[in-house]
Amino acid sequence: MSGRPNTRLSDLFGLAGWSKGELARLVNRQAAAMGHPQLATDTSRVRRWIDMGEIPRDPVPRVLAALFTERLGRVVTIEDLGLVRHGRAGKRQGDGIEEHPDGVPWAPERTAAVLTEFTGMDLMLNRRGLVGAGAALAAGSTLSSAMHDWLHTDPVLRADGPALDDPLHADPAGFDRYEAAPIGSEEVAELERSVEVFRAWDAARGGGLQRKAVVGQLNEVGGMLAYRHPPHLQRRLWGVAANLAVLAGWMSHDVGLEPTAQKYFVIAAHAAREGGDRPRAGEALSRAARQMVHLGRPDDALDLMKLAQSGGGERLQPRTKAMFHTIEAWAQAAMGKGQAMRRTLGQAEDLFVADRGDGEPLDWMQTFKAEDLYGMQALAYRTLAEFDPDAAVHAQHFADRALALRVDGRERSKIFDHLSMASACFIADDPEQADRYARLALMSMGANSSRRTWDRLRQMYRLTAEYAGYPKIHELREEIRLALPKPRSKGANSAQA
Repeated sequence: MSGRPNTRLSDLFGLAGWSKGELARLVNRQAAAMGHPQLATDTSRVRRWIDMGEIPRDPVPRVLAALFTERLGRVVTIEDLGLVRHGRAGKRQGDGIEEHPDGVPWAPERTAAVLTEFTGMDLMLNRRGLVGAGAALAAGSTLSSAMHDWLHTDPVLRADGPALDDPLHADPAGFDRYEAAPIGSEEVAELERSVEVFRAWDAARGGGLQRKAVVGQLNEVGGMLAYRHPPHLQRRLWGVAANLAVLAGWMSHDVGLEPTAQKYFVIAAHAAREGGDRPRAGEALSRAARQMVHLGRPDDALDLMKLAQSGGGERLQPRTKAMFHTIEAWAQAAMGKGQAMRRTLGQAEDLFVADRGDGEPLDWMQTFKAEDLYGMQALAYRTLAEFDPDAAVHAQHFADRALALRVDGRERSKIFDHLSMASACFIADDPEQADRYARLALMSMGANSSRRTWDRLRQMYRLTAEYAGYPKIHELREEIRLALPKPRSKGANSAQA
């Protein structure tokens, strides 16, 4: 017992709207349903948890996590509740305790447990039809400051660490725990191939259709990581976990589950570092940066990109650096910094051309091709055109180059290119061409589950107002109004490009 209030638990308790007595009764009822009928909690114990910082014994933290997850309609972990022992729940500066409100970084041995608990809670939300939203995003500066020292230290693989009393078992971390047995290289290879399948599905149809399958697979991998495999297999498993966590985060972002997406990106960075792959950890953070730009927080995105670039280490390949620069440029464009954006895009081009493929190929970089470079350049210039209309012609040029190369079935990227082109045409006072590209995008969006494409369409729709008197554009506006899904919540449309 710390003697200080548990502010995390207190804040979530206030959001839930329970009384302390009501929460005690719910804990007893939920514990019995989970196979712990002997548990007896009362109001005074709940008061000690909240007001005195007492951490209850297992299974109470997991019971509380389940209750708050269901009540709030978003994943709530025991870390979120501040109920982790051994000083891992967060510390405040000045009194020997340093607070990380987002719950990172956690101790290395906790990564598999956090991963399994979070995915288990996410799956529970899926099963019960709850909406995984309503949490606040951590700022990019908060994430980067919390993870800076952690990411810049040498990773220590759990497989290389000291043996525990029971090396083939870890404490249950959440629900839907996969009861795994030790696996071999063939099983790991199958998991690696499944990542490629999931990536292709996501790129073709958007994140909504297969997100649950990815989260479920990640949950199983978390269970496998509870066992001590030979070091080479453990590293590959961490790599699978990192890839799946990035994909789960990207799919969550694609369907508007922003706080959930952010947590998956952080989990991915942890998993990559556990596997000794600092470039992959940096790429995971770059995904969080892209999310920040999309949500209108480019300054936070730049904070994250600094960490991604420096934390990636010396093993960053030129093409990875090029991709990082395109994200940085998009953030600069969203802030109206045209000169900085152009300089950064120039660096991205130079790095992309300099990549001769000499290094070991990275499976997670195989989708960043020339068309993706052009597509990001188009997006950056289209975003800058909101501040400087002369940038629109450059956006058209790069969007056209990207579309000429889009032949690999990544329909979502093609939709984004069409929308970049349409928006640039409107800004460049070419409504006839804008109408053509907007309709091409609209034709494909009905078969795609990406809400980000609708966010980007709304941004383009705003540009049509000036041309509403044109018969074709008037018809286009009506078609878009009919096609647009209803807003998810007040202020839900926060896309900036």
